Amino acid sequence: MTHTQLIDNIGELTTNDPSLGAGIGGRISGAAVVIEDNRIAWVGPASQAPAADERFDAAGRALLPGWVDSHTHLVFAGDRTAEFEARMAGESYAAGGINVTVAATRAASDEALAANLDRLVTEARHGGTTTLETKTGYGLTVADEVRSAQIACQIVDAVTFLGAHVVPAEADPVDYLALVTGPMLDAVAPYVTAVDVFCEAGAFDRAASARVLEAAGARGLATRVHGNQLGHGPGVQLAVEHGALSVDHVGFLDDADVAALADSWRGGGHGTVATVLPACDLSTRMPLAPARQLLDAGVTVAIASNGNPGTSYTSSMAFCVATAVLQMRLTIQEAVHAATRGGAIALGMHEDGWLDPRGIAQPRVGVIAEGARADLHLLDAPAATHLAYRPGMPLTAAVWRAGTRIV
Repeated sequence: MTHTQLIDNIGELTTNDPSLGAGIGGRISGAAVVIEDNRIAWVGPASQAPAADERFDAAGRALLPGWVDSHTHLVFAGDRTAEFEARMAGESYAAGGINVTVAATRAASDEALAANLDRLVTEARHGGTTTLETKTGYGLTVADEVRSAQIACQIVDAVTFLGAHVVPAEADPVDYLALVTGPMLDAVAPYVTAVDVFCEAGAFDRAASARVLEAAGARGLATRVHGNQLGHGPGVQLAVEHGALSVDHVGFLDDADVAALADSWRGGGHGTVATVLPACDLSTRMPLAPARQLLDAGVTVAIASNGNPGTSYTSSMAFCVATAVLQMRLTIQEAVHAATRGGAIALGMHEDGWLDPRGIAQPRVGVIAEGARADLHLLDAPAATHLAYRPGMPLTAAVWRAGTRIV
């Protein structure tokens, strides 16, 4: 038996469906939404809303899709406060700090890793995040990468294999690349839907990164790339060449990189999303990614938290959105779209039928439209603009995930 919920008296509704309302956000004033079980059943003016089994009065507040955080590293143990303090004192960030977390993660029990992941995901949910990806990559042995993926499968919406994070301290680079693209990938494949590679100085060069992407493609897995974070490099071009779902960080781009990303979207196909990670840029004191330039060029942009213990220990998508507006020169509609529908596109979850970690087909996320999963984020504010107008304030009033109120 179905159950329906009416949310009405919405001051401003961001749907992300331009056919329903104004601008890229598809905004509607004086709106209502009807949820039937786990999906959106109806969207429109409150005066035309159908009856439902129960009613929630939004009291003139703003409603938007739940955040879609498409890039995190949350299966870990340990602490890197000292590294952060050193960075704030002027030391530069280098990828080698990852090995500190690797040692702590290997030493932790399954129960400790699961408890920490659950704690961090709960924090994210309370900030309005309803869809969350996380990566492996702090185990870097076959057994530790598999257990990281198995733990993540129980808690998050998407799991990405990142065995190609760095070469662990005890390993030979040639031998480790063979392990990552062979036995390790084979062992972890049942628990993941995508493969990532850190294509960067101090991690994996272009040739090694290409081998990782080729191995993933041969096993039918989607691909992503950490690229152009620490300086200009081949990550963006490699991601586009291999049809990666996204290339993430993108802090150091030249005109050819922007053109390649833009060209990947021409012709109506699914191009490579440029995922910007503003909290990480601030924490590492790197230049903010050129999100404005990318959008103006026609690139689909996502905003994600990059939640991890070394370079972005936050899950606050609201903070990332505020930074994108205040410092990256996005409009509030563009930033909210990038942190919701943009993230869904980066994860391949913007269309019905994507598979969750249990292999169950799910409705699309990142939009408030008929048939989409009922993931909703009510702000304690009359408009989404308050996310940047009142930066840092706790504006989450209520959250629904798959039709169930969780906050």
